Amino acid sequence: MKKLKTLFCAAVLAALPMNLSAAGRIKVVDGDSLFIGSREIRLSGIDAPEYHQLCFDKDGFKYECGKEARKALARLAGPDLKCRTLVRDKYKRDVAVCESNGIDLNRKMVETGWAVAYKRYTDEYDAAEKRARKKRLGIWQGKFMKPELYRILRKKTQPRH
Repeated sequence: MKKLKTLFCAAVLAALPMNLSAAGRIKVVDGDSLFIGSREIRLSGIDAPEYHQLCFDKDGFKYECGKEARKALARLAGPDLKCRTLVRDKYKRDVAVCESNGIDLNRKMVETGWAVAYKRYTDEYDAAEKRARKKRLGIWQGKFMKPELYRILRKKTQPRH
């Protein structure tokens, strides 16, 4: 019975939104994921280019849009960064909405064109994406492959070991 209670309590705690504060231990991985200490955070509702992904600018030249997206998130994620975990994903990452300097980072990444709205999960950032697309900001300045499709194609073309 005690084991069952412990499992129940752990399940309830895991289901509750959790707030994580950075306190100077931030490592930005790419445009939609970071670490706060040892906790991996995936920004909820958005999808940014993969770190090594290339895009094309308005003149048709390739540029490292994945690295640019990472830089954009790194500029936004200040020492006062706080993340509210909504759920844990199958990779054991905290899927969260993060804020720094009073700015919703998830929304700002989409508004500035360095991430797309991840419509499969929410419509929260659709309007922000439409504005970025209309203004041709970030990846919307030229041509790019949706990050989700890029991951699928990369997985299919990687040699198997």
